Amino acid sequence: MVMNKSVDMDIEAIKRDIIRRRLITSSVPTKVADGTGAIERVGRDSDIPLSWAQQRLWFMDQLDHAAGSGYHMPASMHLQGALDRAALQRTLDRVVARHENLRTTFVTSDGTPRQEIAPEGVGFRLVDEDLSDVAPQAQASVVVAASAAESQSPFDLSKGPLIRGRLLRLSPEEHVLLVTQHHIISDGWSIGVLVREVSALYTAFIQGQADPLQALPIQYADYAAWQRQWLQGEVLERQLGHWRTHLSGAPALLELPTDRPRPPVQSYAGGVVPLRLSAQLTSGLRALSKRHGTTLFMTLLSGWSALLSRLSGQTEVVIGTPVANRQRTELEGLLGFFANTLALRLDVGSDPTVSELLTQVRGVTLGGYTHQDVPFEQVVEVLQPARSLGHNPLFQALFTLDNTPDGGGLHLPGLVLSPVATPHTTTHFDLSLLLTDEGEGLAGGMAYASDLFDEATVVRWAGQLQCLLTAMVANADQRISELPLLSESERHRLLVAFNDTATAYPQDGLIHGLFEAQVARSPEATALVYEDQTLSYAELNHRSNQVAHRLLGLGVKPDERVAICAERSVEMVVGLLGILKAGGGYVPLDPGYPSERLAYMLSDCAPVALLTQAALLDAVSGCLPSGQSLPVVVLDGAAGSALASQPEHNPDAQSQGLRAHHLAYVIYTSGSTGQPKGVLIEHRSATNFWNVLRETTHKTCPPFSKVGLNSSYAFDMSLKGLLQLLSGHCLVVIPDRIRASGEEFIGFIKEHGLAAFECTPSQLDMLLSAGLTRNRFA
Repeated sequence: MVMNKSVDMDIEAIKRDIIRRRLITSSVPTKVADGTGAIERVGRDSDIPLSWAQQRLWFMDQLDHAAGSGYHMPASMHLQGALDRAALQRTLDRVVARHENLRTTFVTSDGTPRQEIAPEGVGFRLVDEDLSDVAPQAQASVVVAASAAESQSPFDLSKGPLIRGRLLRLSPEEHVLLVTQHHIISDGWSIGVLVREVSALYTAFIQGQADPLQALPIQYADYAAWQRQWLQGEVLERQLGHWRTHLSGAPALLELPTDRPRPPVQSYAGGVVPLRLSAQLTSGLRALSKRHGTTLFMTLLSGWSALLSRLSGQTEVVIGTPVANRQRTELEGLLGFFANTLALRLDVGSDPTVSELLTQVRGVTLGGYTHQDVPFEQVVEVLQPARSLGHNPLFQALFTLDNTPDGGGLHLPGLVLSPVATPHTTTHFDLSLLLTDEGEGLAGGMAYASDLFDEATVVRWAGQLQCLLTAMVANADQRISELPLLSESERHRLLVAFNDTATAYPQDGLIHGLFEAQVARSPEATALVYEDQTLSYAELNHRSNQVAHRLLGLGVKPDERVAICAERSVEMVVGLLGILKAGGGYVPLDPGYPSERLAYMLSDCAPVALLTQAALLDAVSGCLPSGQSLPVVVLDGAAGSALASQPEHNPDAQSQGLRAHHLAYVIYTSGSTGQPKGVLIEHRSATNFWNVLRETTHKTCPPFSKVGLNSSYAFDMSLKGLLQLLSGHCLVVIPDRIRASGEEFIGFIKEHGLAAFECTPSQLDMLLSAGLTRNRFA
């Protein structure tokens, strides 16, 4: 509950806020608060300095001329009716003659920039272009292209002109007027002044009347000289002191979740997502503002800061916002760059309620308005943040609420006027919320850096902002962390629809049963390749059947574990399939593991048999628990040749009592958090995975593709390779020496024409560098 005295104080503060942002046009005292006198005219025979705002843009243009297009101010207007071309030219010439700032260029003397003002008679450069010969159905696209080209064509600050126009003639009764200015001579407020003066002058000239506008008391050059004289010493230090305190220790970068890594140098390329807040929501926001003693701007800034904090995961955010910075009546009718940018730091670390955040934002905003005269670039210079060409200093998110007077809009006698949309292709900030108060509702958009974000991402965030603002209106006692970002339909889609993935796959399949079905379909197709060894599907099936019958002779039953320790080889794959066909679950033992780990795994899984190779027999036997007797089957060499006497036909799974719920294999974890743990995987889980894999990779892996087995067979990812044998592909076992060598690895992939294989991040980097992933490789 706010006491009456505080309410009175808040109302006075809001009045100051309204005056500073020009939400109303009531008169403002000629003298500013510190008693500074009227702005005097200065002589034009000496060097005229740039205003602080102009110097900031001039410096940025010197630093990176490519950034200049982001400071273009294009406007396009469709004119329907009888246009008096001479009256329009005379009107624009008079505006240029009336405002020195439109005739100003910026040159240097001994490295210091100064203003150079052209004579009154220089006129307005309006280029005519006749498009009446263009087919009507093609004119729209031509106008869009011309508008985009005009808005992006660079300005030369030292030569000018810094305002230009193009008149596109579509027919005798239809024109499009394009006017583009550089921000260094204009700002948002100036647009309203320009519209008002063009309307008055054209109306007078077309009726044969004289210029109806009153003479200007001062020019922008006078303001620039006055500002330089006034904003120094104690006044400057007082204002800078506020920003030192306010921004000291603030986060240097707003870490929003980007769709792409931030480039070292920003390109200023951008887009905009349209955004409109309904009349109902806008009315609710106005009512919320009234209840808590804030302006609509402050309430929207609160919501914007809450969203940015939620998206970035940061408890503090710094948001930039432009201010008109016209606190004197003699400045109201001038065209020029008066606007400044404030960096407002907001803290939500304590998870405040909406009410508490509104109170904080009000205080921060009013403090910023009180110290708005010091130019943003001087604040940056004093704070000395780490500078980067990849992002804006101090803040990377912006918020504007356009409620400056527009003079009632442009009205030209005998013409019906309508704005022409100009594509938004540049931005200086990562993310900007740009809104215009249309009375009943708010409209605008979210501008974004396309180097960082996809349009779909920003569309999602725009919807989340509306949800958050709606929740703020509904209950100001909610904490920021409790404000919903998703609508009910989005929540349902995320929590229900996205998880509705149940598919009626067969539930009774066995891994080796599906392999045997593929053998019947393509017995002569190549199934396995290792070095210079090749096995067809029929050959691989026969050899694995022989291993299976040997294990069955040892009494292996469903769910019993059979360990296998083998180097990457044909025998390794034969052994894995043989264990499955015997009904056992295989336990892969990587021969590269330490003996202690192998001993633990053998003790823990209690296998009923062990498959290995002749070269590994002594080493793996030494890992058996003391006193344990375990049947061993050697897969190669002289001992392995005994397997050739075993039957080649498929074991009968039904007579074995083998079902899909029985064990297929056991994979041990790394043991990084303690002892390794064995994870038991059933046949039905593996075959379900194969069904999904088959559906998602059918385009990249057509029938009989070559697929690499890259991972260690003791790693669960190796199952992806083994399952390729269920789809009729050729499984190429990548040798260990190849996996460890970058150049040989790339050469092996190319030589064998692999369509797919699983890989490590470092291997993926090699593939990207070699350009392989742009083609068929993944």
